[in-house]
Amino acid sequence: MAAKNLDELAESFDLFDSWEDRYRYLIDLGQRLQPMDESLKIDDRLVRGCTSLVWLDSEIKENEAGEKIFHFIADSDAQIVKGLIYILILAYQDQPLEKIADIDIQLSFERLGLAGHLSPSRRNGFFSMVERIKHMTSSS
Repeated sequence: MAAKNLDELAESFDLFDSWEDRYRYLIDLGQRLQPMDESLKIDDRLVRGCTSLVWLDSEIKENEAGEKIFHFIADSDAQIVKGLIYILILAYQDQPLEKIADIDIQLSFERLGLAGHLSPSRRNGFFSMVERIKHMTSSS
């Protein structure tokens, strides 16, 4: 079962005894991403700072309350990175623009135990995606 928010994801992670099982779960979550159309996988949608290829496309929508919200789609050529994208979707998808800067993704990253179990290049890639999201939402 897929987590619906970061708290549920942390609870699910706590159910696993080993990091190998957590990695498998993260990869499984990444397989649940909405497919990204190949036409969107172009150079200006590439996230710089990632070792793997990561494409991110976004739009600003309006929710039922009239708030501007951030909506995005992303994909990667690496399975574990797709799982990291899933975490970002739980954190940022359809959030009001004014709340994006207040999301403490570093705390969630640490709570999930990713800080000590991902390679430095994966960690840097994750936070490169976060910076790209913050840039996209602050310039809107």
